Amino acid sequence: MKGTTGTQASFLAIFNGDHDKVEELDRLVTQFAGFEYAYPITSQTYSRKVDADVISAMSSFGATCQRIGGDIRHLAATKEMEEPFEKDQIGSSAMAYKRNPMRSERMCSLGRHLANLCKDALDTYSQQWFERTLDDSAIRRIDIPHAFLTTDVLLRILDNVAGGLVVYPAVIARRIREELPFMATENFIMRMVALGASRQDAHEAIRVLSHQASAVVKQEGKDNDLIERVKKDKFFEPIRGEIDSLVDPKSFIGRAPEQTVKFVEKEVRLALEPWTGALSEKVSELNV
Repeated sequence: MKGTTGTQASFLAIFNGDHDKVEELDRLVTQFAGFEYAYPITSQTYSRKVDADVISAMSSFGATCQRIGGDIRHLAATKEMEEPFEKDQIGSSAMAYKRNPMRSERMCSLGRHLANLCKDALDTYSQQWFERTLDDSAIRRIDIPHAFLTTDVLLRILDNVAGGLVVYPAVIARRIREELPFMATENFIMRMVALGASRQDAHEAIRVLSHQASAVVKQEGKDNDLIERVKKDKFFEPIRGEIDSLVDPKSFIGRAPEQTVKFVEKEVRLALEPWTGALSEKVSELNV
């Protein structure tokens, strides 16, 4: 109830200059409309910065969906993880064997659209002359519904994907066996240094062996044999008996399990607490 330019001049005239009655009218109309708060200062419209703030929050969620969808697609490409896949679902119209991550692809596509809507909202706010021109009208009629509808769809897709993820531990274990030897080279170097060897010498020795093992993998298509090369190399003889323990996968995960449990128990549970009873355990259904 701020009037055509936000000054409430017309209401002040109606109430013969009584400012208290103007403010009371504003309060009563706000209450009648079901709101606890009304903007104290406006122009012809409320500031479109509000639209920018709201849409920016949804755009941030869109970017999150892109990240999650992209990671799942990469893991699906290496066969470490898959999104849910119906019994009769067609993964590719051209190649029958494929199980394309269609949900995650859709999530990335819509997430990209949503992430970019914040630019429209920011431009609308910054280019509305004196917060009075109507060049905001048409674009808001497009962007605001699109932002909320796209967010709703993305929430449903994300819920569906997260509720039916399939993980393949055997494939993950194979990838670890292939890559872990290269990751463990720093452990070899540090252990040799602890026993008195020169770090530069240890680094050079492991560099040569790593390139040899890498060539076997890339040029001959064979398994990574770096560990065996290190065990046979005379330079690393002082730690030969420790090598297997130095490449134990468990030694590389740090506190990741404990961090995850604590995060879920503290942060996630606290965030969901206000919505207890409102959230359904039923996974959202999609047509793919």
